[in-house]
Amino acid sequence: MKKGKKSIVVILLLALLAPMWAGQASASAQPKHEMRAAWIATVQNIDMKAGMDKAAYTSWVQSTLDDLKERKFNTVIYQVKPTVDALYPSDLAPWSKYITGKAQGTDPGYDPLGIMLEEAHKRGIELHAWVNPYRVTMPGMTLNDLDPGNVAKQHPDWVLKYGSQYYLDPGLPEVQQYLIETVEELVANYDIEAVHMDDYFYPYKIAGQDFPDQATYEKYGKDFDLIEDWRRNNVDLLVEDINTSIKDMKEWVQFGISPFGVWRNIAKDPTGSETTAGQTNYDDLYADTRQWIKDGSIDYITPQIYWSRDFAAANYSVLLDWWSNEVTEYAYEHPVHLYIGMADYKVGDNFDQQWYDPYELPEQILDNRENGTAKGQMHFSLQQLHNNRLGYADILKDEIYTETALTPPTPWNNRELPKKPTKVKGKSKHGSVKLEIEDKKHTARKFVIYRFDGPREGDYNDPSNIIDVVYADEDSYTDVPPVKGIYTYGVTSVSHTGLESRDAKTVRVKY
Repeated sequence: MKKGKKSIVVILLLALLAPMWAGQASASAQPKHEMRAAWIATVQNIDMKAGMDKAAYTSWVQSTLDDLKERKFNTVIYQVKPTVDALYPSDLAPWSKYITGKAQGTDPGYDPLGIMLEEAHKRGIELHAWVNPYRVTMPGMTLNDLDPGNVAKQHPDWVLKYGSQYYLDPGLPEVQQYLIETVEELVANYDIEAVHMDDYFYPYKIAGQDFPDQATYEKYGKDFDLIEDWRRNNVDLLVEDINTSIKDMKEWVQFGISPFGVWRNIAKDPTGSETTAGQTNYDDLYADTRQWIKDGSIDYITPQIYWSRDFAAANYSVLLDWWSNEVTEYAYEHPVHLYIGMADYKVGDNFDQQWYDPYELPEQILDNRENGTAKGQMHFSLQQLHNNRLGYADILKDEIYTETALTPPTPWNNRELPKKPTKVKGKSKHGSVKLEIEDKKHTARKFVIYRFDGPREGDYNDPSNIIDVVYADEDSYTDVPPVKGIYTYGVTSVSHTGLESRDAKTVRVKY
């Protein structure tokens, strides 16, 4: 056989075997830092049933978080303000009806956010508190369904109706101030890692209907020739002011937004994406995502690229590259992390037949890694991981998220490296190894625990050596190694902004 023919045969064999090797390739390229988050949507009880008492709710939280940890997720995006309400005791908003299933304002008798946060941190999982700023009601609700203490009932002049829903008027300074205060209350009272907003700013447009804020524009928009520019500025100001308020209180708390997946179509703007989306952030939702990146008023952006790699109107691969260019080109004040919103809800259930391939979403994650700029993903939503249509969630667990990953750091919020733990003791007893960790300098928010076979340290950059991440208020850790032998444990400190100490404190244990 001639050399040229041999090459052709090899190429054909590689092409045929590529699907078989996909899992092996992904497992061998595990990143040490990667956002792996699940959205937990409480609005309309998408991911959380209503009416649980404290014991039942706590049990649900524990089993949910245990499952996510087993799947190597490191973050939950918990929806704590589905509308102008709260899943925590608040002086500014009534209790959400989605926790009790009863009238808005009904006290469940416990703190859902407090329990979720405590249980998440027990498992080394971060919590981003997800809030929706302007939405007052969902379809099918009226203002009569609101608690008397709801700000929309107390200030009806702040409220506009559009379609079948009610919204706070984004152009009113009083509304802006109220929304800032709700975030300040949340950050002050809870040790969360981030405040998170999704794609609901000005509402998605309804054909033939204008958003009824003309009177507000005439009163406050004199500096703007176009109402559209004024609306975008209203959102820009809210984003900037919320971020400033957060950082003034706790500099390490992040502010992230997950907008609709298309900023502008190229037909409207030569710097837009090669897409033909029916609505876009800039032109329809008045959310100028590029401006937030320029201003450094967000720490991360998670565009909801909820389409397949074969979808012509909004192709996943095209948008992945476009958003990567955005955070590379326009992050003037500080870097902005790019995460990708994943359409788990479309797997096995969409008109686009590509979603009936169980590897479509897992391979999108591999594309994110290969892209190099994207630093992880957020999955919509929790129930899809449980439903596991077409076995896609098993593929994520067995082939994609095979090792523990740390969340990406945000050094621009504080660059100081933490000190390694002061002391680590190890003792083998009763079929396990107990580590006792001492941190007299109190510079750590978390500890990363590495385990190496034998009497020497191994590679701290290899995530396969990470056995767990624990919060620093845990002063001990119990490990059960796979076989008897000598092990070296290394424990590093992680700062509030995710920076890891240069060195580890080590201990050798005979198990």
